[in-house]
Amino acid sequence: MIIRVLGCHGSELTVVDGKGGTHECRTCGFLVNEICMVDAGSVSAGLQEIEQGKIRHVLLSHAHFDHIKGLPLLADNLVGRVQNGPVKIRALSEVLDDLRRHIFNDVVFPDFTRLPTVNSAPLAYHAFDEEKAFTFDNLEVTAVRVNHIVPTVGFIVRQGDSALLYSGDTSETRRIWEVAAREPRLKAAFIETSFPNDLRDLAKVSGHLTPEMFAREFAKLGRPDLPVYIYHLKPSYRHVIAAELKRLNLPNLHVLEEDQVVRI
Repeated sequence: MIIRVLGCHGSELTVVDGKGGTHECRTCGFLVNEICMVDAGSVSAGLQEIEQGKIRHVLLSHAHFDHIKGLPLLADNLVGRVQNGPVKIRALSEVLDDLRRHIFNDVVFPDFTRLPTVNSAPLAYHAFDEEKAFTFDNLEVTAVRVNHIVPTVGFIVRQGDSALLYSGDTSETRRIWEVAAREPRLKAAFIETSFPNDLRDLAKVSGHLTPEMFAREFAKLGRPDLPVYIYHLKPSYRHVIAAELKRLNLPNLHVLEEDQVVRI
């Protein structure tokens, strides 16, 4: 699998990069094998038109704005140009219902699952079941419910002899670590860490992790040497969070950056 990091932060902000320059933090969106997005916060901002046209599937962990932000603009960019059928938006039924009610409702944005016509619309909804594997384009995916403040899943994504864990937005949880610990092909984990340790109360009430909380959750996998990629840092705290993560002394811990490419 080839994972291109279009965005990996919990908000958008242009920050000073420590070298006198600036860095554009984008919301979460990970492009897998050029054809599948895992969350869609930065799908429109991070890809050229021809690249957006290659996308066939979007896996949504939940309906929060920073994870769906690019979907309306992706649909707008593709409308009238769909040649191989609509992009399949794959999510929990609750998440798809939220998109229908609150985003593609002909008030906030047109319903691009039926416009210009039902047969030529750029988007189509596909609900999945928890912990029931489904396949498409040489990928196999299992969604596992996690502990956030809205219905949310993480994903186990498999291809060939490799698999990755994507935690979704989550606070302290249990089931996804149990499922991932039994995955023999697991080669990497993408895990959210949103706030610094001194904002633990905010992290808990909003359904997120701090570095200390992350360390306890990651230990549940029983794989301290597993490559782990941290995402969803709030940009205003990114340097503090990164420093706290470094002090954990995990051998294969990496803090993701925009435009990074990870091969698994």
